[in-house]
Amino acid sequence: MAGGSSESIVATEEEAARAAEQPLLVLESVRRFLDDRGIGLGPIAARRIGEGGGSNFSYLLERRDARLVLRRPPRPPLPPSAHDMVREARLQLALAPHGIRLPHIRAVCEDESVIGVPFYVMDFIDGFVVQDILPPGLEEEDARRRLGLDLVDALVEIHGADVHAEGLAAFARPGSYLERQVRRFSQLWEINRTRPLPVVEQVAARLEADMPEPLASTVVHGDYRLGNAIVGVDDPSHVLAVLDWEMGAIGDPRADVGYLLATYTEAGAESPLGTSPVTASPGFPSRAELAERYEERSGRRLDALGWFQALALWKAAVFCEAIYGRYLRGELTEDDARAARFEDGVPALADGALALLENER
Repeated sequence: MAGGSSESIVATEEEAARAAEQPLLVLESVRRFLDDRGIGLGPIAARRIGEGGGSNFSYLLERRDARLVLRRPPRPPLPPSAHDMVREARLQLALAPHGIRLPHIRAVCEDESVIGVPFYVMDFIDGFVVQDILPPGLEEEDARRRLGLDLVDALVEIHGADVHAEGLAAFARPGSYLERQVRRFSQLWEINRTRPLPVVEQVAARLEADMPEPLASTVVHGDYRLGNAIVGVDDPSHVLAVLDWEMGAIGDPRADVGYLLATYTEAGAESPLGTSPVTASPGFPSRAELAERYEERSGRRLDALGWFQALALWKAAVFCEAIYGRYLRGELTEDDARAARFEDGVPALADGALALLENER
């Protein structure tokens, strides 16, 4: 990821106002873009889909003979190297020959004159994204267990891709992935923070001081959780595709396992991030069972897992503070008003990370 200073993303009030007035989607421009590439016919109907919350945006595009998803970043200004849709698409295109469960990307647009920002278009996959409600077909405990285990199996497949293969090798960077993660998110905190929160800096210092020895590098998704997977309609215990590759990189595979466990809720032990409350339902594997499954299927030992879970919560705190800042500035829609919860949620995430680091010692 490219570097940059905080000054490089600070817009004047006039620039910010102009950006806020720009529509997120210009249908006529998108239609011409698709027509030029022979993707679908006729007018476009569009609606926003996905979680929202102030990060990247996804739109379902429907034409007479095509159902597509357009993915774009939020309105600028953006932190340096964040929300890079072109890079996200290229990583998925590089992974596709390895049999990874991905949506098929149809086109990538680097020309900002089309809708004001780069974007990409992929095929729509008919399925469910499991978040707060279990979809039909997961009424039985055995089906829930199969879903939890298949979520791990899909991650093992990602980590099994050959990082030296053509396409993927371009994403490798010299030096320590873990050091870059701590340094990068410390820099982002300086950009994103809206108030003094010493615990965030305290966690950063502890992560840097207690950094574990790395494992051999794999592809890392960076935001691997149930809410970033599509499960089947006919068989919702099976993961059809893994979405949201913005944070993808080449690095330590335990970063993904730690993030999965940190975002996974189990009965009697809620996740501070609370992103998969349904996994507290009877039948879903415990966090320990997920880790055991990963070790069994991957052949890797998950040492220092508490450190990686703490890293996950700390990174989430940094990202959520950015969303909270956009909420405070009035940059989010009414649909994203839930971002107000990050006033208390960000310090809670940092506190949870600190507790994990204390227990790891």
